[in-house]
Amino acid sequence: MAASLKLISHKLCPYVQRAVIALTEKGVPFERVDIDLSNKPDWFRALSPLGKTPVLLVGDVPIFESAVILEYLEETQPKPLHPPDPLRRAEHRAWIEFGSAVLSDIAGFYAAPDQAAFNAKTSQLEQRFARLEARAGAAPWFDGENFSLVDAVFGPVFRYFDVFDEIADFGIIADKPTLARWRKSLAARPSVRAAVSTDYPALLRAFIERRNSWLSGLQARAAA
Repeated sequence: MAASLKLISHKLCPYVQRAVIALTEKGVPFERVDIDLSNKPDWFRALSPLGKTPVLLVGDVPIFESAVILEYLEETQPKPLHPPDPLRRAEHRAWIEFGSAVLSDIAGFYAAPDQAAFNAKTSQLEQRFARLEARAGAAPWFDGENFSLVDAVFGPVFRYFDVFDEIADFGIIADKPTLARWRKSLAARPSVRAAVSTDYPALLRAFIERRNSWLSGLQARAAA
């Protein structure tokens, strides 16, 4: 009998969303348990050496770090999301790491304390997406017709911009038609849509407000 899967989650965590999308695409049953990362339960601290989500409990064995979870699912579950060719598979893994770098830049973007830091992060993100525009096939997915783990990684990335775009057009993903097509395809994918709760936009806006950052001020002025 296969071990039960329980995904320890946070409602805004993009790394959790990767795992949810992969599990959903593979049709694997799992239980999702959301926690508050600002008030971590003791049982979660015991499970997660790094104190981060996601953690996948396989029976009573915790697997932590989203990239490791994705690889475990590829090795143990049906419907592979990596390409079969070793070279393309390695390339996809590299672009997954690139996606993590983009998420780190997004964190710097919404946390930037002043205009200079904010402008620097905006420029850095635009350069990241320009590199992605040059590589993505987006017909309709990252590498063509087959939805892959790279798509699972960038669905949560583009989701941030659904809220950022309500504040202003920062020019980060403007004039990138391939990314625009890809973003639209991802937004319509059932697994990507279901990876967050319906209150995600409101939760993200509240999260940005609590940062007391440059973006927080822009958001407040846009809402006034």
